[in-house]
Amino acid sequence: MLNASSRLGVILALGATQTLAWASSYYLLAILAEPIAASTGMSVNGVFAAFSFSLLISALTGPKVGRTIDRFGGRAVLMLSNAFFAAGLFLMAGASDWVWVWLAWAFMGAGMGFGLYDAAFATLARIYGATARSAITGVTLMGGLASTVGWPLTAWGLAAVGWRETCVIWAIAHLFIGVPLNAMLPRAERGDRVAQADPAPKIEIDRTMILLGFAFAAGWTISTGMAAHLPRLLQDLGATGTQAIAAGMLIGPAQVGARIAEATLFKRAHPLTSARLSAGLHPLGVALLFFGLPGIAMFAILHGAGNGILTIARGTVPLALYGSENYGYRLGILGVPSRMAQAASPLLFGLLMEWLGAGTFAVSASIGLAAATAFCLIRTAPAGRDGEGPGQSTSPR
Repeated sequence: MLNASSRLGVILALGATQTLAWASSYYLLAILAEPIAASTGMSVNGVFAAFSFSLLISALTGPKVGRTIDRFGGRAVLMLSNAFFAAGLFLMAGASDWVWVWLAWAFMGAGMGFGLYDAAFATLARIYGATARSAITGVTLMGGLASTVGWPLTAWGLAAVGWRETCVIWAIAHLFIGVPLNAMLPRAERGDRVAQADPAPKIEIDRTMILLGFAFAAGWTISTGMAAHLPRLLQDLGATGTQAIAAGMLIGPAQVGARIAEATLFKRAHPLTSARLSAGLHPLGVALLFFGLPGIAMFAILHGAGNGILTIARGTVPLALYGSENYGYRLGILGVPSRMAQAASPLLFGLLMEWLGAGTFAVSASIGLAAATAFCLIRTAPAGRDGEGPGQSTSPR
């Protein structure tokens, strides 16, 4: 039986619930958008608009969720996320028109705000404090398999029983897998000092916070835009449909491989080093697109590796710079521009493709270089006592 009170048990439990949460929300519409649209009289773009709405909801709930985890721990919050996900999926299964689809994604947005990586990272920091980096990496290693697991299962469900029944199955999984696993997380987390954290913390939006917010938002703009449009972009560049799909299949393994490298080769390096590397890999990959089919494959690998490291950096860089005190609240604030960028980027990249075609890669590379520059402008200063990182005492202003 899984011992979720041990470090490995916590990582396995959170990794499993993160895989479930991502597979049944963020990656759901890649398979189900068209059948949902056909059954409810919506356009496919209308279904994705409801998804963008859910990302805005998750952005707005992020700071409050983070502050709650800072004060009380993440166990109950993560269990509540499973309830929101289940409610949204049940509503989706019964949707007859656009009103119910949008309502379903409103619940899903709350679930994402309460239960995706930011909440998991805040939970780990609440349990392990400044030593949470390895646990964050472990959880993202498992969560990185969400599309690998989720897309085939959702496609199988669509073919075997239909899209509505597939939503019901995912909802049941949240209730009978997600809730029990999250319930096994430790009740008493860390110590009295963090438990007595300020219930209404004041987090200064200093120069470092602004640079981090911009860099993460830029990174997620590229990630989400490419996730929505990469096959078409590669075909605009001259790749066949088969070649574009084959290149896309390299991204998932590259993400996982990069996370393994971060956990081993870079484990002693400051997380900012990994963040700078993650931002630079996409522009480097774009430069290699000039070398034909081998360049396309290398682009997919480098882009995927950058995505994989960026996810870890989103949790580890703020922890290293500011410490674990009020970490969840800080992560929630930093997540607002990222989630808004995620909501806008599919539409933004779609418009860019209409105007520029394959030239959209030049724009995405420029965004990546801007993110790398922002990370480079942040000082690599280690945190002092837990909760006394440079954001409190030595951060550049």
